[in-house]
Amino acid sequence: MIEYIKGKITEITPANAIIESYGIGYDVNISLTTYSLLKEGEEQKLYIYEAIREDAHLLYGFVNKRERELFVLLISVSGVGPNTARIILSSFTPEELENVIASGSVGLLKNVKGIGTKTAERIIVDLKDKIKVGNSTFIIGTHAGDEVQEETIAALVMLGYPQPAAKKVVQKISKENPGYKVEELIKAALKAL
Repeated sequence: MIEYIKGKITEITPANAIIESYGIGYDVNISLTTYSLLKEGEEQKLYIYEAIREDAHLLYGFVNKRERELFVLLISVSGVGPNTARIILSSFTPEELENVIASGSVGLLKNVKGIGTKTAERIIVDLKDKIKVGNSTFIIGTHAGDEVQEETIAALVMLGYPQPAAKKVVQKISKENPGYKVEELIKAALKAL
């Protein structure tokens, strides 16, 4: 098992990061929370979860252990796979997700793509006693204008949304909230799609 990879972020998108360590570039799936804390060209340590399937060997990376622990808890719930867990962690910071689960907010979880009432209820029932509610602060990165919209649309397409629908929603939200950063725009779009 890989515990973490420490190296230079050579490429980054809202859904993936390439981290180079000792001449090897690892393609790591990331959440928006992790994306908002990474910068291309910087040395970084990503805590890893390996998903080894018959047809693929995928890496999921997290800036901190807390987010990885939540990811592992989420995929332990029946009906929640790694991509759904990543979308959940892209819709909420770890602290927000812990509060949603602790307070039993089925409605908030249902707003996430791919989560129906039964799955939301199952997540809350299965994880309510396993989570720790605490405090943390996450730094949000900054971007501007059309670049924000393009990055947001690209991220939504990578997360499985059709491009025309993603573009329409992103443009509408950008018009209403012109100051939104990529992370804020993606979160709003995930709730609207």
